[in-house]
Amino acid sequence: TAGHSVGELAAAAVAGVLTDDEALALVAVRGAAMARAAASSPTGMSAVLGGDPDEVLAALAAHGLVPANVNGGGQVVAAGPLDALAAFAAAAPARARVVTLQVAGAFHTQVMEPAVAELRAAADGVRPADPAVPLLTNADGSVLTSGEAALAAIVAQVANPVRWDLCQETLVALGVTGLLELAPGGVLTGLARRTLPGVETVAVKTPADLDAARDLVRRHGAPSSQGPTAITQEQSS
Repeated sequence: TAGHSVGELAAAAVAGVLTDDEALALVAVRGAAMARAAASSPTGMSAVLGGDPDEVLAALAAHGLVPANVNGGGQVVAAGPLDALAAFAAAAPARARVVTLQVAGAFHTQVMEPAVAELRAAADGVRPADPAVPLLTNADGSVLTSGEAALAAIVAQVANPVRWDLCQETLVALGVTGLLELAPGGVLTGLARRTLPGVETVAVKTPADLDAARDLVRRHGAPSSQGPTAITQEQSS
């Protein structure tokens, strides 16, 4: 299982690291703390679609921006001061399209350090269990085997980039053949279709999708099937 940004808390609950109540309590602390951190300065985020990856990263660095989400499939989310984002958009790299995101601030950057401290204080009261199934981290896509390490990574992630591209690389290395995205579903399966050829996907958006989800798990999750199923949770606002 793996989660994108705040989805890591849902993934941790699915993996048995946190209870549902613990995950929801930490989501509430995280959201409020990030909102307070975002209010400290005028920052934001923009999606960068397409372009040469090296040129995009070089242009971001030149403008003092952070690749806050590296999602794979030619998608990077830039974060930083609003004036720097505007300057970057005005001189976007060749074949790259820049889309301003309606968010409150530069998430997954050092702007969020105050929120890290608040979330860490709340997490100190939680006693996580070790994952019951492989749990991937946004930090570098690696598989975590310790509940303490998983919780520490979730806290640190608030002020560090989400490397969903590396999570997808790990899914391939693990031999995943089916990917089930839990609600709110759609974004991560869209990325998977571009970057994980041959991996069957189902996004659960409404109860009408549950039959397809069960069928995917039946065909890919049983020992006699093609291979393992990965469960993912996307970032939600």
